[in-house]
Amino acid sequence: MTRSKRPRLLAARLLCLSGALLAGCSTTNDEASRDQHVKYAWVVLGDGGKPIARVATDYPSCPYVTVDGNSTRMTVRAAAGTAALRTTASSPADSKPSAFPLTTCEAALPSGAKVAQVGDKLLPLPKADPQRILILADTGCRLKKADNAFQSCNDAEAWPLAQIAATAAAMKPDLVLHIGDYHYRENACPSDIGGCKDSPWGYGWDTWEADLFKPAAPLLAAAPWVVVRGNHEECARAGQGWFRLLDTQAYSAARSCDDPANDAGANYTTPYAVPVGGDTQFIVFDSARTGKAALSATDPQFIAYQKDFGTAAKLAAKAKTTSLFVNHHPILGFAPIAGGPPAGGNAALLSVAAQVNPAAYYPPGVSLALHGHVHDFQAINFSSNHPATFVSGNGGDNLDVALPDPFPANLGPAPGVSVERITHSVTFGFMTMERSGTSWTFKAYTKAGKLMATCAQSLNKIRCDKAGFLAG
Repeated sequence: MTRSKRPRLLAARLLCLSGALLAGCSTTNDEASRDQHVKYAWVVLGDGGKPIARVATDYPSCPYVTVDGNSTRMTVRAAAGTAALRTTASSPADSKPSAFPLTTCEAALPSGAKVAQVGDKLLPLPKADPQRILILADTGCRLKKADNAFQSCNDAEAWPLAQIAATAAAMKPDLVLHIGDYHYRENACPSDIGGCKDSPWGYGWDTWEADLFKPAAPLLAAAPWVVVRGNHEECARAGQGWFRLLDTQAYSAARSCDDPANDAGANYTTPYAVPVGGDTQFIVFDSARTGKAALSATDPQFIAYQKDFGTAAKLAAKAKTTSLFVNHHPILGFAPIAGGPPAGGNAALLSVAAQVNPAAYYPPGVSLALHGHVHDFQAINFSSNHPATFVSGNGGDNLDVALPDPFPANLGPAPGVSVERITHSVTFGFMTMERSGTSWTFKAYTKAGKLMATCAQSLNKIRCDKAGFLAG
């Protein structure tokens, strides 16, 4: 246990010993609440910023959660079990049923809680006015037969999520924003590739633990998480684990990805807002299932995203609030192409956005956009009246090739969008956003915590202290 956690845990125990809050004292003898059974504990923020405590346990029943001395039994979100093999993004020969030997339990946490714990595991609680927010995406280790891509998951240099998590946790963030793609180990590592030898694979708990929970443990303990869904968490991939472990809505058979018959609904989530202090909010938009081609107005996906953009517009209309649009796939970002000019934003989302918001693509009220998916760092300011864009997809998976430097003049990510200045890198790392009065300052770091660039926000513009390609 770290020194910073000891005073909080001691305070909670003193409340019990005082006799004033006896309900919190009964958990010490509760078998389900013992640390040997509670393998992981974390907190996610849902609609409206409501904190939800989660644990993964090997015990048949859920543990108690103790909040400011008052204890309640957590409820089962998803019981341990193995789902029948379903159709996946891989061939049946390269797939297997998803086994979850641990039960996921959850409990809503009250607003303003001071100390919360499960057994001896302290839970990170949200702050009313967070000052430093950690941002990362695309963090898993890629094992994908279709691309003949087998990352060296056993090599901390080739797959540095553990280092990134430790470095970032040491910065003591108040909040973590993960913009999707937590899970990448889809297929078995070939026997002749030593870098990923004996790695778990498939979509069950062992892979989720290896790709996220074990390496990111310091960061899960450091702060609550705002979780955004990536394409690797759509139903035909790691959607089962997504709904069991991270999704913030109620769990149900229809929203579990166990039965492909329910995928048409489970692959989409209504946008919601997470307040970040009293003057800023994240608008969380689920783009997990989006494809690469433009959509016709009669396509069911077009209709679904059209509705979601409408919901996002209502959220962004909140007065005196800076709205940051957060989704996995860049809308006004770039995708590098080896040997050629980079591609623009996601064509499927752009085809919908151009109909709903023809000039700005984003709803009125959106100041900035934050994305992952492309495995690099991008900070883009536009001379046209469009929200500045960040891409922070360099959190661990294989990096993309670099964007061209100098960047091609007059190349925009979408019709009518003009780039004024772009800063970019293909170094493993992460971002922070730190409060600066009524605005935010964004900083890009390497995996080891070296500061690469600082970008100050002003309304829907950013100004970075460096431009062009950044060497790590």
